Amino acid sequence: MRRFRKTLTTAVLTTLLVGSTAGQASAGGESVPSGPLPGTAAWLADDSLGRALPDPVTATPSEVAAFFAGLSGAQQQRLAEDHPTVVGNLDGAPVQLRYRANAPAGDRVLAYDPRGRGLIAQVAGDLESAAHVSVIVPGSDIDISTFDRTARQAAAVQAEAGGDTAVIAWAGYTTPSGIGPDLATGRLAETGAERLTRFTDGLDAAGLPDPSLLCHSYGSVVCGLAAPGTDASDIVVMGSPGMRARDVTALGTDARVWAAKSPDDWIDRVPNVQVLGLGHGADPTSAGFGATVLPADDVPGHDAYFTPGTSTLTAFAAIADGDL
Repeated sequence: MRRFRKTLTTAVLTTLLVGSTAGQASAGGESVPSGPLPGTAAWLADDSLGRALPDPVTATPSEVAAFFAGLSGAQQQRLAEDHPTVVGNLDGAPVQLRYRANAPAGDRVLAYDPRGRGLIAQVAGDLESAAHVSVIVPGSDIDISTFDRTARQAAAVQAEAGGDTAVIAWAGYTTPSGIGPDLATGRLAETGAERLTRFTDGLDAAGLPDPSLLCHSYGSVVCGLAAPGTDASDIVVMGSPGMRARDVTALGTDARVWAAKSPDDWIDRVPNVQVLGLGHGADPTSAGFGATVLPADDVPGHDAYFTPGTSTLTAFAAIADGDL
């Protein structure tokens, strides 16, 4: 019992104290925006087409795609103008229509929810004509105010991969913030996995290629939980505290699984345990996990896997472009 208590305490403390990129204390768990998006009631009440509009909460991305496919261009544009918050976040809606609805938030913004700390997804490259698509799933301390980090990572991968690859910077879930219990549990990852699964279903419904997922730090926990529900071609994790799976087979996916960890990454000091819901389990770079391990000796730290010139960025781009 003493050994168990020591192991559990070490896991919790190490994860909480080492696991935050921001290094700021968090008083409690993060609040996750819930309920329909603003404007949903007006959307559902809109009878201008003489038929019901798809419910943003219950309609599947495939149903959304089929609905928009039955509309004229003018009808689509009017819905985007009248209900930008709904259309801009509606998985399965045409890409250009979502861009138009989200234009006030920036260029090529595929999703934007200002509630709470804010959620956003932005595209680097030409998504509609892309032969290959990747989605970057970030870790802790990423929201609208810090999203530029993830956007720069997407731009770096896209530039390295080439013109026929589009990379989506997806800050589409509430990430852990500061030092707090959320870093050690799967609470936010579970919600994030549901959102990531629906998002990738939306890409599929829009006729886009199966994506590769590039998952950093706590984002790898999200990807691990989302793995059974996505059609991802590849899942790449870096600086991972674990994927809440004992090995690749437990992920329940046909995707190729890759893992990278720098020898200079502090994540190596986080014990790979999962006890009573705390901790995230096996190290994806360990021999027994079964992932293909990518070289990362030249990566200077936890937040540097996407740095230009590193072996990891080269590998990420090759996977994204289908060359590896």
